[in-house]
Amino acid sequence: MAQAFMTEPEQGRGPERSGPRAGRLRNWWRPEGMWRRGIVLAVLAVLLGVLMFWHSQIPNDVGNLGSLLETFLPWFGLGVLLLLLCAVLRRSATALIALVIPAVVWLNLFGGQLTDKAGTGGKLTVVTHNVNAENPDPAATARDIVNSKADVVALEELAGNALPTYEREMAKAYPYHTVKGTVGLWSKLPLSDARPVDIKLGWVRALRATVTAPDGQKAGIYVAHLPSVRVKIEAGFTANQRDGSAKALGEAIAADPLKKVILLGDLNGTMNDRSLAPVTSQMRSAQGAAGDGFGFSWPAAFPMARIDQIMVKGIDPVAAWTLKDTGSDHLPLAASVGI
Repeated sequence: MAQAFMTEPEQGRGPERSGPRAGRLRNWWRPEGMWRRGIVLAVLAVLLGVLMFWHSQIPNDVGNLGSLLETFLPWFGLGVLLLLLCAVLRRSATALIALVIPAVVWLNLFGGQLTDKAGTGGKLTVVTHNVNAENPDPAATARDIVNSKADVVALEELAGNALPTYEREMAKAYPYHTVKGTVGLWSKLPLSDARPVDIKLGWVRALRATVTAPDGQKAGIYVAHLPSVRVKIEAGFTANQRDGSAKALGEAIAADPLKKVILLGDLNGTMNDRSLAPVTSQMRSAQGAAGDGFGFSWPAAFPMARIDQIMVKGIDPVAAWTLKDTGSDHLPLAASVGI
């Protein structure tokens, strides 16, 4: 009887100590729990971090794979968030610690774009817009551009049948303009020395002009529409023609006699794309230096990449932003710069 009396309390406390809740808590802290779970997730996290950190080492020899990855590199942050969710659901401390690697790499690459860097005091507002050759309402697009109140506007993909519409709708606001091939430049300030720029295509998709500010300061303005790229199963990221044009454009800008240069246009590539290095290595992105967010411009319905660019050389960007949808498949971009 005495032995039975002494064992009953122990038996009563046993289920409480070893019940489902206590068991789950112990499993969380046991090595075979939080440390051994999620090994695959941890490996994926490390691989993701390595991929982002050494993205420039991925070769372009096969299907321009490196450039394709760099075009959508900011979206790798979604991979970090997905792995974080899986690690929490899996209750894996190993995976959570491993996720520090890709998180730090992504923040190092793109963390600066999460803050608003816009300033004040810009003397010149510029806009660039690929208006789409198949634009169903070029008059409405032209009016939207005029309403931006920009000082200088660059338009790309000007279809021959739509060009008179743009010229008519923008004539009052922009007394100076020049068109070369399928690209054009409209300005409230005097333009001079307008000429086409050879970007090795066989037809004109780039121009260069000089804009003169009221105080007499001059800047070279380039408008360019580099060849389109495609993602094909059999060929990968077909960008060779664009890459050749980027090299020619970079050489033209490097040889420009003016120290102050502004590039406006659809480059069909992002600032991360190594193939645009002939241009990006000598110029600053207005969005990167003075923008708010990533400023994705294409496709307009759900922007995923900033393939339209405003870049400067010898000029300080003050602010950069994206304008509303005009009916094109690209969003227009704007920037305020000092000149």
